[in-house]
Amino acid sequence: MPASQKAPPALRAEDVEGWLGHLELQPIARVDRDGISSWDLELDGHRRFDIRVTLILDPALGLICWVHYAPPIGDRFRASYRRLLRWNDEYPFVKFALAEDERPVLAAELPIGTLDEDALGLALARLVAISDDLLDESAAWIWLNGEVPAEFGERTSRNIALLHRYEAQLAELGS
Repeated sequence: MPASQKAPPALRAEDVEGWLGHLELQPIARVDRDGISSWDLELDGHRRFDIRVTLILDPALGLICWVHYAPPIGDRFRASYRRLLRWNDEYPFVKFALAEDERPVLAAELPIGTLDEDALGLALARLVAISDDLLDESAAWIWLNGEVPAEFGERTSRNIALLHRYEAQLAELGS
């Protein structure tokens, strides 16, 4: 690295916790192991609620925001895989994948050099907005018989401030 360029300061778990506080997000749990920190969050969109998100910080590499998108996919593997691949093409800055247990996940990866409170907030808002946008297409994965629970129509998002804060920056979603 040239002398004129400084390495970014080391990112600490406390930095991420401070950003979450400023974003008005309260983690459910935090785990630290071997220099890696992770937090579990539960976020709401406008349409989809109780979205489980895990943040994993490797201070030398970056932060992964990982949505536990749906339970493991059962039948119709080929159609489900095609759908995930199509969504990877349609939605910028995120990727869909399958966990080891065949559970669909939605992730955003934030490299250390670009990571700050706004990058984290935007990534979380994007993941929630995409979960909202794809609710109807993925309902069969999420709920028994694809039936959205009746109480969802009556709920209000706990994360309206987060969604509104980044609304203009999510124009690429067309929502």
